[in-house]
Amino acid sequence: QVQLVESGGGLVQAGGSLRLSCAASRNIFTINTMAWYRQAPGKQRELVAYITSGDSTNYADSVKGRFTISRDNAKNTLYLQMNSLKPEDTAVYYCNGIVGPYDYWGQGTQVTVSS
Repeated sequence: QVQLVESGGGLVQAGGSLRLSCAASRNIFTINTMAWYRQAPGKQRELVAYITSGDSTNYADSVKGRFTISRDNAKNTLYLQMNSLKPEDTAVYYCNGIVGPYDYWGQGTQVTVSS
């Protein structure tokens, strides 16, 4: 089992930056794929970015060139660096980890971007 705890959300003006962190309760090197998702009010949860244990990454078109996902195995932490934030990035951001057939989620952290 894996516990995931997000932090780093907050209120920022458009054009600003935030870095989200996701602390895992176990060595994330053993987690196949880790990802960030987000859910805006009235919308479905969507994939923002993912990173594999081999450090391959993929991003949603809406965040390419602005967001960077990374993982620090020594700190058991996943990150999402978000630059050039836009009001449409406002959402609750969730950390996700896949271990074998199991899917684990954090509780989410709110990101609000004001115009």
